[in-house]
Amino acid sequence: MSQCPAIDYLLVLPHLRVQNANAISSPLTHGFPSITAFLGVMWALERRTHQAGLDLQFNAVGVVAHQHQEQSSGDKYLSGFHLTRNPIDKDGSTVAIVEEGRMHLDISLVFGIQSHALLNASEEERQKLAAQVQELLMPMRVAGGSLIPSTAPHRRQQPYVVSLPEDSAEQSRVFREKRVHLLPGFALVERADLLQQRQEQLQAKNPQASALEAWLSLSRINWRYDAEHKEWQHDRAGNGWIVPIPVGYGALTEVLPAGSVANARDKDTPFRFVESLFSIGQWVSPHRLESVQDLLWYADSSPEQGLYRCRNDYQTTPFYDFD
Repeated sequence: MSQCPAIDYLLVLPHLRVQNANAISSPLTHGFPSITAFLGVMWALERRTHQAGLDLQFNAVGVVAHQHQEQSSGDKYLSGFHLTRNPIDKDGSTVAIVEEGRMHLDISLVFGIQSHALLNASEEERQKLAAQVQELLMPMRVAGGSLIPSTAPHRRQQPYVVSLPEDSAEQSRVFREKRVHLLPGFALVERADLLQQRQEQLQAKNPQASALEAWLSLSRINWRYDAEHKEWQHDRAGNGWIVPIPVGYGALTEVLPAGSVANARDKDTPFRFVESLFSIGQWVSPHRLESVQDLLWYADSSPEQGLYRCRNDYQTTPFYDFD
């Protein structure tokens, strides 16, 4: 089983304002950009930092959403995206509209990094490096959206670096101290365990129930009438804020030689047709996270199996009610 790569520091870029990010995360889901988009931002930022001469290796990324506003309207049963009208064609005819879902975001990005340059760096030097990384990020796209600079940045919007001890227990203690700076907000984590549990529940009634049926069942609120208590009940109680999410890509073909596929964006890189992979995610308040690994997402590629997947090592912890 894959594990989160080793990290020595957390680079936190808090309260980034993203305008017109892609709200359609896959052919079957919408409402927040795909986690693959944030891994793509991480790798693109790593290349930029190397070009700028910075010694930084980005191994994982966490996403905390503080606010979101999907550009759509309608009632609670039916809504539509706000679309832009394309310019008319050469002959004056109307060009077909390609539906593009957009949303505005206020997010914090938490990068798990390694760096030899930070070993003996002072707090001032680390703060300067974090500010330099954020400056490199600002001209970039995040999930297709544009970053909007703050005219009067608050102290809580300043980027910073957190040093993580080697001891896992001490590392968790440091993380628990720093996680409060990400409040209020919600972090996206993976809950594949819920998907397996739901499939087992469905197979108890129908042995032929598939993982797709379990995924669809978890993606909606299922109501049933409790005749004993004479009331309607749903199956979301105790599961938290769970959502269907894409977590990467699965291969449909073998790897094809570079340049062999017409109209490919990159003619110098081998090509492969893929489709989206899906799982179940959960939005969790950062103060519920017990370790760095609970927050961070990382890439897990297995070309021989045709899997290019994003993984998260979130572990559930009991909630104690002291009332």
